[in-house]
Amino acid sequence: MSEPTHPFFDPANLPDQARGRIENMRNLLAAGIDPYPARVRRTHTIAQARELFDSGNAGDAYVIVAGRIKRIRIMGKMSFADLEDGSGSLQIVLRKDNLPENFYDEVWKKLVDLGDFVGAMGPLFLTKTGELSVEVHEIQFLSKALKPMPDKWHGVRDPEKRYRRRYVDLMANPPVREVFRTRAAIVRALRQYLDDDGFLEVETPILQPIYGGAAARPFTTHHNQLHQDLYLRISFELYLKRLIVGGIDRVYEIGRDFRNEGVSFKHNPEFTQLEFYEAYADYQDVMRRTENMIAYVAEKVTGGHMITWQGNDIDLTPPWRRIPLRQAILDATGIDYEAYQDAESLAAEMRRRGHDPDPKSNWGKLVDSLMAKYVEPNLIQPTFLIDYPRDVSPLAKGSPDDPRQVERFEGFIAGMEVCNAFSELNDPIDQLQRFIDENYRARHGDDEAHPIDEDYIEALSYGMPPTGGFGMGIDRLTMLFTDKDTIREVILFPHLRSVKDEPAETADEE
Repeated sequence: MSEPTHPFFDPANLPDQARGRIENMRNLLAAGIDPYPARVRRTHTIAQARELFDSGNAGDAYVIVAGRIKRIRIMGKMSFADLEDGSGSLQIVLRKDNLPENFYDEVWKKLVDLGDFVGAMGPLFLTKTGELSVEVHEIQFLSKALKPMPDKWHGVRDPEKRYRRRYVDLMANPPVREVFRTRAAIVRALRQYLDDDGFLEVETPILQPIYGGAAARPFTTHHNQLHQDLYLRISFELYLKRLIVGGIDRVYEIGRDFRNEGVSFKHNPEFTQLEFYEAYADYQDVMRRTENMIAYVAEKVTGGHMITWQGNDIDLTPPWRRIPLRQAILDATGIDYEAYQDAESLAAEMRRRGHDPDPKSNWGKLVDSLMAKYVEPNLIQPTFLIDYPRDVSPLAKGSPDDPRQVERFEGFIAGMEVCNAFSELNDPIDQLQRFIDENYRARHGDDEAHPIDEDYIEALSYGMPPTGGFGMGIDRLTMLFTDKDTIREVILFPHLRSVKDEPAETADEE
């Protein structure tokens, strides 16, 4: 096996332990042992081996288990090691007399390191202390670990290192693995709920000629062959509603969205979203479906409707409370935004009451800022804020009782927005005028304004039935179900600032 000349493996750049591991790898090769063989022999996962023994059917049969060595205890002519695979851990016991001549002294004791992957063959038995073990009669090297195991991460953990090298985080901190198993269970439960109720899961374009469906800045890319600028999608919405036009009455998608915005404890530039659209439904129907769906997921994942997040006991049992947005802001700030019909007068009232509004914000964004700062953080128990201003909802159907208002709600849990939904605007003439209004805002500096999508207007012109639509971030829902206070904990590889000249080594063996 040839070795690269790249400085990554240059002994001069490595600490003693890493140099020692590379030397052990070379000595394995010299002894005729491939440290990275092409084939793996395994008859049982560790969990299956335990089940076999517990069933009473193991007898004298040999098993072959494989995994990473997490601990080694050498006691003269006998050694104990803990082997771990994705299903669990198991002790293996090596006796010098059970192994080929010189293997125990020259290979096992000298060339094996913590973190190496091996396969171990032998019968299952109980030690004198009652610990299930494999008595090893043959051992196979599967993968030599050239970096030391991060045992010290079990003490004080560095979040930046954990996120940047998630593979080390996962091997060092088993509870982190459970977070992502829970995340997978949440997605399975959401799919099961929607599939069982007649929704069709689909996939829509990630690269789009016109982005839309949300108020956000997109990422831009370029198709060389077509000489065309494209955008990473910020939402699935407009494509899914095209499918409603086409006759698929219940449709959903779970996938990635991309928004060119800042990062925070609840924002990542790419995130996972669920959107569903249901024909012959309105936002009231969607509210009922939302609370029932999230309660269903809670039952599947946790066994009940109660969760605890950052010390708060939260009850997800339907029905959730419903509060008009106007009333919620009035109660929290003393400002009735409907009494101030333009941005100038609303901003003046906000300043009069000690608030500091952004002078560049339009009326709708001022309203949204009041909600985000003074209402949202206090919505710990599940709450729907309903009936939003038209100015912040260009795709929502207007209220028949108030032309400045639309049939929209946002759902909040633990002081975070978790979902957004509305009765979908299906009037193509009204929708086109909304797009024109948004285009005006874009020309006057609003970089989150919705662009005009003429093909979507074309689709609406064929007729779309009354429809309720919904969007929810999977990442934030996972934060709630795993009691995590930052989105980085529930995304395997979150986006981080680039770090130059970071040392290659992050931890040493202890």
